[in-house]
Amino acid sequence: MAALHPIPQWFTGSDYTYRVAAAIAQYGPVARTTLASLLRLSQGALSRITSDLLYEGVIEELAPPEASAGRLPHAFAPKPGARHRGRPQTALAIRGDAKTFIGIKVQAKSAIGTAVNAHGEIVSGRHERRFNDQSPAAVVSCLAALAADCAQDTIDAGLPSPTAIGVSLAGHIERDAIVTFSPFLHWEHPVDLAELITEAAGLPTGIFNDIDSLLMDACWFGSGVGLNAFAIITMGVGVGYSLAMHGKPVDCPDKSYGLAGHIPLDPDGPRCGSGHIGCAQCLTTDSIAQEYSQMIGHEASFSDFERDARAGTSLATRLVSRTCFRLGTMIAIVANLAMPETIMIAGETAFIATLATDSVRDGINRYRHSQSAPVHFEIAKHDWQLWAKAAGTRVLIRHISPLE
Repeated sequence: MAALHPIPQWFTGSDYTYRVAAAIAQYGPVARTTLASLLRLSQGALSRITSDLLYEGVIEELAPPEASAGRLPHAFAPKPGARHRGRPQTALAIRGDAKTFIGIKVQAKSAIGTAVNAHGEIVSGRHERRFNDQSPAAVVSCLAALAADCAQDTIDAGLPSPTAIGVSLAGHIERDAIVTFSPFLHWEHPVDLAELITEAAGLPTGIFNDIDSLLMDACWFGSGVGLNAFAIITMGVGVGYSLAMHGKPVDCPDKSYGLAGHIPLDPDGPRCGSGHIGCAQCLTTDSIAQEYSQMIGHEASFSDFERDARAGTSLATRLVSRTCFRLGTMIAIVANLAMPETIMIAGETAFIATLATDSVRDGINRYRHSQSAPVHFEIAKHDWQLWAKAAGTRVLIRHISPLE
């Protein structure tokens, strides 16, 4: 049976040690005085912890001009006079070149891999391999070969060999190891994927939900850093949703079963395969292609719709506006119930939102109070390598702190 946390720890220490390292990873470069105030630690306690981390080679001390301030938690304010005590002229940061990690995003018949450093930055090329056989053995063989491709990149670049592998996929995963359900791989029985890849690739491996991985990557190294609440809505072959509170995904045993995919959005919308009228499935590629086919009077693929939408043809533009209004409705629902400070729209069809942003706003405003604050949302540029990167940062986070 796979261990609860199969990823080895970079260092050992108390919970406070892990908290300090995690804060430096997220908010660094950060001054000691700011870090002590942020974590409510005395200067003496913080000094002892950071001295150990410096000795272990986990963090480094930066002097101006490298010691520019990182992003800090929203509404955080240092104690009065804190910046004038201690050693504010230097700052602490994770040693980015000390470690590398492999990240792999698994799709229905292919996987994309890349490598990241300890700052969560991509340090390799984009590698992709296909598999026609979706059996666990065939998938594992493909992923092990992909990991070897990425590892070779790090060696060629003169970087440390990878410490661990992170794999993300759509589905339900238990204990960062066992896939109990994966709709696109058609797995409906438990597969201890972490153990299988560890044996095949020779590196400790963690298995994670793909949307949660994207969420965590944003909360540690992207636009979600420092926010109290941050959400992601993904649209493409399916519709996904995840929410982080104070940088950690809200956990629920059923969250990865695609529950957000059938939220009612449009009473006049198309009927999904489960019989729901106008549910969130109207944001998926299959539904959009089917609706567009009905509009133009002959069968069309999603690629046909995308081509016409980017060209600005009338019927495609009409469906773009309709789809964006529906997306805005979903954003409003998330904003009203979860109240995140920012909502990221991601996925292979998120580009649709850039074609009619005003329609997205119209959908949001229709279901928000007139005096409520504007909903802040951002549209992520789609790149499967960034999803692979997010899988790599998940094992990086585990390597830095078992508390995350």
